[in-house]
Amino acid sequence: MLACNSNPAVTAPPITFKMKRAIDIAGSVLGLVLLSPLFILIAIAIRMETPGPAFFRQTRVGLNGRPFRIYKFRSMKAAKAPRCAPLTVRADKRVTRLGAVLRRTKIDELPQLINVLAGDMSLVGPRPEVPEFMEFFSPAQRAILLSMLPGMTDYAAILFRNEGDLLDQDKDPVAVYRYKILPIKFDYYERYSREIGAINDLRIILATVFLLVAGHIPKMLGVASELQEPVPQEDRAVT
Repeated sequence: MLACNSNPAVTAPPITFKMKRAIDIAGSVLGLVLLSPLFILIAIAIRMETPGPAFFRQTRVGLNGRPFRIYKFRSMKAAKAPRCAPLTVRADKRVTRLGAVLRRTKIDELPQLINVLAGDMSLVGPRPEVPEFMEFFSPAQRAILLSMLPGMTDYAAILFRNEGDLLDQDKDPVAVYRYKILPIKFDYYERYSREIGAINDLRIILATVFLLVAGHIPKMLGVASELQEPVPQEDRAVT
């Protein structure tokens, strides 16, 4: 589904979205094929550690406000009541030992390649929010966010790869996320909406791979891996 190029919030030409979708299809197919042995091993390990499904699915908001179910490797103990809190801090006792490793290395996010292949997500784009958190954005901000396919990685995902550490520092992680983290994230979402394109996507994908594998991003890619200033202590609402 490529309706995002019809939304005035994103002004890129139609060919940009066709090229972007071509990269998404090629990248997701290649990733799923190459990673399938790893997926099988992780799924078996998850099932052996705690009873329950290997995958966790949660409703997120996608292009033009359409809800979809995101895939992740299950990193927490399966609950009889499936409804979970929208945010999970590192100290959450429901997180399993294997789950902590999957979260720290971001391997739990890899099944989202299925969402990319299905067209619910892109390899690069703003991270998809749960419906409850979309209410934290103003109508104008939501118009920008919902004009793009959500993605597996982007500028903000790179900068906030250790988001759990920030959430752990406060008794109210939702307030920290809403007033301190989301405003900065939105600044980068808006930047991406202006720079959306196939070449930029490849640059961000390479930066993400380098960061996860080598622990740093080559300067030639021009993608920051550290916040230029700490998350502000004063409350600054998204809206």
